[in-house]
Amino acid sequence: MNTAFLLIGGNIGDRSVNLQLAKSRLQQHIGEIGKCSSVYETSAWGNQEQADFLNQVITLHTKLSAAECMKEILTIENKMGRVRDQKNDPRIIDIDILFFDEAIINEPDLIIPHPQIQNRKFALIPMNELAPEFEHPVFNISIAALLSTCTDQLEVRLLK
Repeated sequence: MNTAFLLIGGNIGDRSVNLQLAKSRLQQHIGEIGKCSSVYETSAWGNQEQADFLNQVITLHTKLSAAECMKEILTIENKMGRVRDQKNDPRIIDIDILFFDEAIINEPDLIIPHPQIQNRKFALIPMNELAPEFEHPVFNISIAALLSTCTDQLEVRLLK
């Protein structure tokens, strides 16, 4: 059984409902959801002239490979109405594989660990909530240590 850490987020429509729907579909099509972080609200990365995002990290236990998971994730995003026009556009749902076990994958359509996690507090803070001691397989440093050195200035607010 493989364990994936996924970042789920969105800033269009009913953001909380969309997070729940995404988790339900991930459980139906990919595997068993384990731990879920709190939900956080942040300004949009790279384009702050849009609505704030809700973000959450979850663990997902699956028999699928990383590539098979990515294929299912893209299908889920598409069925939920995700439109891929330009980078950093608003989106109804965005599901990223942050880590897949301790795998290092560098394929044209799949890079794991997520290549920007170390630069994004909106991913590191909920990831740190679930697994502060998890070691980034490329940098060989814990999530807690990555978070302590992250220079991202976007505010990450715990949703009450």
